[in-house]
Amino acid sequence: MTTRATRGPRRRTVVALAVILSVLAVFVVRLVDIQVVSADEHVNDSLKHIGKGDSISGQRGTIVDASGTVLASSVMVYDAELSPLVITELEKKEPKVPWDEAADKIAAVTGQTGDEVRALVANALAENAESQYVQLKKSLTTDQYIELRDLKLAYLHMTARETRVYPNGAVAGNIVGFLDGSGKAQAGIEKMEQSCLAPVNGEESYRIGKDGVVIPGSERTVNAVDGGTVQLTINSDLNWYLQQMITEEAQKQGAKGGTVTVVEVKTGKIRAAAEWPALDPNDLGSMTADDWGSEIFHHDFEPGSTFKAITAAAAMEGAGLTPLSTVSASSREKFPNGAVINDAFSHAAYNYTLAGALIDSSNVALSKFGTTVSPDVRYDYLQRFGVGKDTIGFPTEVSGTLHPVSEWDNQSLYTTTFGQFFTVTAAQVAGAYQAIANGGEKIDLSLIESCTKPDGTVVAADAPKHEQIVTEQTAADLTRMLENVAVQGGNAERIQVPGYRVTSKTGTAQVPDGKGGYKAGVYYTSMVGFAPVDDPQYVVVVTLDEPTKVVSSAATASAFQKAMTQVMKTYRVMPSSVPMDELLPKFE
Repeated sequence: MTTRATRGPRRRTVVALAVILSVLAVFVVRLVDIQVVSADEHVNDSLKHIGKGDSISGQRGTIVDASGTVLASSVMVYDAELSPLVITELEKKEPKVPWDEAADKIAAVTGQTGDEVRALVANALAENAESQYVQLKKSLTTDQYIELRDLKLAYLHMTARETRVYPNGAVAGNIVGFLDGSGKAQAGIEKMEQSCLAPVNGEESYRIGKDGVVIPGSERTVNAVDGGTVQLTINSDLNWYLQQMITEEAQKQGAKGGTVTVVEVKTGKIRAAAEWPALDPNDLGSMTADDWGSEIFHHDFEPGSTFKAITAAAAMEGAGLTPLSTVSASSREKFPNGAVINDAFSHAAYNYTLAGALIDSSNVALSKFGTTVSPDVRYDYLQRFGVGKDTIGFPTEVSGTLHPVSEWDNQSLYTTTFGQFFTVTAAQVAGAYQAIANGGEKIDLSLIESCTKPDGTVVAADAPKHEQIVTEQTAADLTRMLENVAVQGGNAERIQVPGYRVTSKTGTAQVPDGKGGYKAGVYYTSMVGFAPVDDPQYVVVVTLDEPTKVVSSAATASAFQKAMTQVMKTYRVMPSSVPMDELLPKFE
């Protein structure tokens, strides 16, 4: 039997249960709304508060020469600014160090005068009485930063930033390259070795509540990884000397520019790449953008007579000629196809030996020797010696132009025998003569020794390709003929290196006028050779861009002699111990 006493508690229980179920229903509905209906909106909102991160910058790697001399590195500098408003407010409270006195102390550190510092603040306040910022001085050193910090001035603030410096200035500057204002590599090794030099930035992260308070224990740090160290094959001391020398020689000859390239015969390593005008990466504004690159890799030209040696190689191996093979050649001849070829000097018909044609640099004789083999064979030998191919993959390197045989006309059928109708770079000339000096084995040029990672791991550069492009006998015959050029040629006395047997070959290239022809009386001159002949160690290539005092290849003779002499001294190469063979005859 139900009584009034028992009905009361039951009713309250039912009501309570109903209330509880109602509340739960509200929570369920709200939960569904949060987690399902409005899930994306709430997730996006929460992400604004859950995680925060600050990037940790790594330091860009260093570029060093073959002996470890630093050519490029990154340092921390500081930009200082002042708050004119804070200075004004503090002056009202009679600070320990009055502004006039503080300005003098600041100036003593920054290299300004007290009046200059005070004027900066006064001018800022004159423009805006509420000004909170004025630039004091940029790029302060760490020592300057410490001195200013120790002044403990509330209105002085300094911001750290990394900057690139080049301790040796213009030494190999055209090769080293540079960064832009944002720190992005723009040229040279800086760009070529970006994968080694570039740092990997880290991050400091943490979680925060909606009120901005960091959640304890949520902090995480991923450390930055600094860039590696790139070691070059360049000898910076030698490069410095050659830059000074080619600057003097180019200016003496009234040339627009000049280069010296030095390659180690047995390795293909580039030991010097000197240029004028020389780029100082610390001061890009000191020269025009046209001179920011490397003439050695970026400028191609018709090599002229320096590639007569390659024609000789093709004729010796393709037609069985020897240094004493002969042709009759006068200084001007018209060939059966109508082409007319001239020598640089007037002479009667000589019965030239192949050696003599190289010594006198006879275009007519080389045309006859060269066409003892087919154009396809000569094209193949030009390719073998590197024409039309990059040397080291230097940024924006040009590969030169080698027209297919189908484009050779009646004239170029012959001019290609003496270095016209195709173009090369100074680096390609050096590579071609490296093969001759190395017994016919061509080794790809190299400029990078290694990349050393921040943990000390050394990653050596890929091994260069080796290829026997002519026989050892052909290389020996070419070497003997090129030594005869050095001894019997017109520059013989000017290129002697006391104690050393040297080879040489000049090139006097006509300069295109941009209209399909050549500039009258304007030349790009060069000279290449190697030493010592009895044990070849180094190839030297010298170029002058449009010399005006002496316009023939003789303009390069003095620079070549000085460069080769210095290379022998720098590497303490033993003087020649085997005497030269008897001279090869120029004529039969």
